[in-house]
Amino acid sequence: MINYGKQSLDKKDISYVLKVLNSNTLTSGPFVNKFESALGKFFGSKYTTVVNNGTSALSILAKTLNWKKNDIVVTTPITFLATASCVYQTKAKVALVDICERTYTIDPNRLETFLKKYKKNVKSVIAVDYAGNPCDWKALKFLSKKYNFTLVNDSCHSMGSKYYNDHQYALKYADFVTQSFHPVKAITTGEGGSILTNKKPYDNKFKLIRNHSMIKNDKKHWEYRVYEPGQNYRITDFQCALGISQLKKLNKFVTMRRKIANEYNRFLKNDERFLIPRENKEIYHSYHLYPLQINLKKLKVSKNKIIAKFLNKGIRLQVHYIPLHFQPFYKKNAIYKKSDLKNSENFYNQEISLPIYPDLKTKDIKYVIKNLLSIK
Repeated sequence: MINYGKQSLDKKDISYVLKVLNSNTLTSGPFVNKFESALGKFFGSKYTTVVNNGTSALSILAKTLNWKKNDIVVTTPITFLATASCVYQTKAKVALVDICERTYTIDPNRLETFLKKYKKNVKSVIAVDYAGNPCDWKALKFLSKKYNFTLVNDSCHSMGSKYYNDHQYALKYADFVTQSFHPVKAITTGEGGSILTNKKPYDNKFKLIRNHSMIKNDKKHWEYRVYEPGQNYRITDFQCALGISQLKKLNKFVTMRRKIANEYNRFLKNDERFLIPRENKEIYHSYHLYPLQINLKKLKVSKNKIIAKFLNKGIRLQVHYIPLHFQPFYKKNAIYKKSDLKNSENFYNQEISLPIYPDLKTKDIKYVIKNLLSIK
């Protein structure tokens, strides 16, 4: 089965992990700090906290930012559930703003329209670099200053992307950045995530929450105090060892993903049945996903039948994502106007995610393209 995504591991990765497995420390050991340092150096953050997954990173951030009743946190419908679910762990509410037709990321113009109406209540905006395509961060930063909200980059898709030729762009615009190291992401630790910031007091809080909010006594290793509830969001030492090894190959992985995307583009760009992802001149797309839109008006077959047909051919396509407001919980609880989310709905109706990962073989790429071109 050719899946839409897959981890890429080699002998060096395994040797890093075995080094820890043969040591005396499996969790909360030296490789946690080493991985945090390596991430900070690569992505340009002064402070980094690694945790057990990307959802935990968002949950810790939500708890630290202390969103309250009547507070609003804005994101887009085209994102994974975790982006919004972290908000409902507080007493705040999620508001949904539509995406740009071209970039599939939050539309700054529509965001400002929303801010003009709800500016007193909007505390944060979580913008998602969907598929590896950075948002319009200059515009978002301008709005964050104008309307005084905290700006968060949900960067789980965009590790290795560049904005104006800078792979360290994220914290130059956002106050906080979250990442995921799930197996289908640009690099993996199996499961894992991180929070990046340049603000030390927040980093101190992140690390405290990560370990049950326990304040330990340096003189008595067994003694600690707890002033608020926390959770176990810790990541293991051997996962961090894998992360260190994977991070060294991130640029290589992105280059390979871009080559696959270019191959898809070469065969599909002039076919009126398809709309390929577009890349603005200031963007270096890392292609965590290759979201292909299908012109269903030109075809006599439904999207569901296309997915089923490909599955029978040994190709597991995916859809990213079912819009949040289609889910019963968010339909009932989120702040949005359905008529204002047409771009998101149109995108969802037409989008399929093609297989794209560094180990995808040339013959498999050709096989996927062959089946796409045979759609009628």
